[in-house]
Amino acid sequence: MGRVFVAGSINMDVVATATRHPKVGETVAGLEVLYFPGGKGANQAVAASRLGARTTLIGRLGKDSFGAELRAFLAAQGIDLGSVRETAEAHSGTAIITVAAADNTIVVIPGGNALVSTDDVAAAPLAKGDVAVSQFEIPLPTIAAFFARARAAGATTLLNPAPAQAMSGELLALVDILVLNETELGFLAGTELSEADAAARIFDVALRLQAREDQTICVTLGKRGVLALAGREEISVAGRLVQAVDTTGAGDCFVGALAAQLADGVPLRSALAFANAAASISVQRMGAGPSMPTAAEVAAVLGAG
Repeated sequence: MGRVFVAGSINMDVVATATRHPKVGETVAGLEVLYFPGGKGANQAVAASRLGARTTLIGRLGKDSFGAELRAFLAAQGIDLGSVRETAEAHSGTAIITVAAADNTIVVIPGGNALVSTDDVAAAPLAKGDVAVSQFEIPLPTIAAFFARARAAGATTLLNPAPAQAMSGELLALVDILVLNETELGFLAGTELSEADAAARIFDVALRLQAREDQTICVTLGKRGVLALAGREEISVAGRLVQAVDTTGAGDCFVGALAAQLADGVPLRSALAFANAAASISVQRMGAGPSMPTAAEVAAVLGAG
């Protein structure tokens, strides 16, 4: 079985719940404030580790109370934190999240995540069969260096380009598997996509974005499921209807689950169905990192149909 290496962000999520989101300039009374370990990198690492993958996280924490809490939580998930450095130059990453009616708004303050450097990823002992995962909450040159090392070692590279921002063709060409939602796909492809777009249009846009013929682009569509363009093969995974409580971290759960399955040698179509089921469990719980399911929980959902 291969390993999962995640180079990415580590945040403390400060979550305010309310009956509705405030309008611009408006103040509304909240219900409660909660603190959850988060950050896209950490969430993806937690998901992969809870699902049985040997997982290493590469990132930065501040020398502050949030940093100490985050390190303790991540260590308790069985994640290798030998490549998580502490820095006195910045505070730990923080996300301010408002949750109302199962939807969220998020403001992310990068802190130490913005300092994750090419030196931080240089020592990762990547090998054939491993999966290298990253997202856009650390500097893009660091991701490029990480993926270049991974591909040279024969590992699979998996990028979640969120929050969406422009990236170079050189970076895109280093990606074996791109996982994104329809909004992010539209942004990167220079066209507008919405929930109303048919699968044929999404596949067409994904084809235009492909940097290589063997590249896989997975488009997560929430309750509508997942579409994947694997080279020239079109794959569709049906959505799962659940009662969502908090969608924070659902995409990260999908990415971590997919990485864990691929590291275990599971074929793409089956790995996508597994990851889709895992994400459907995570949205039924509050928080990002703590909402990630175990392999037994996903197996139970898949077994129930």
